Amino acid sequence: SEQYKLYEETALWYIPKRGVPIDFPVNVKCIFYMPTNRSCDLTNHLESIDDIMVKAGLLKDDNYKILVSHDGSRVRVDKANPRTEVFITKCEDK
Repeated sequence: SEQYKLYEETALWYIPKRGVPIDFPVNVKCIFYMPTNRSCDLTNHLESIDDIMVKAGLLKDDNYKILVSHDGSRVRVDKANPRTEVFITKCEDK
């Protein structure tokens, strides 16, 4: 959709550039601060962020061997400052 294309284009500006994409297991925690309390689909938001991070070259891929979890992800409301906060942490699988 046009709305997604605009979101993707804007998000790409905020993703830090890395020399080498992340290719080890990580947890990607996303906090989506929405402008209204309107119902939304968390999994669709997470999928969008995953695809954008791959397109930006931040993640090598969004498969289960690299992006192992979205633990801690949430949707919240902040009418004054809607945004998305993304936290990437290395997973130490034993």
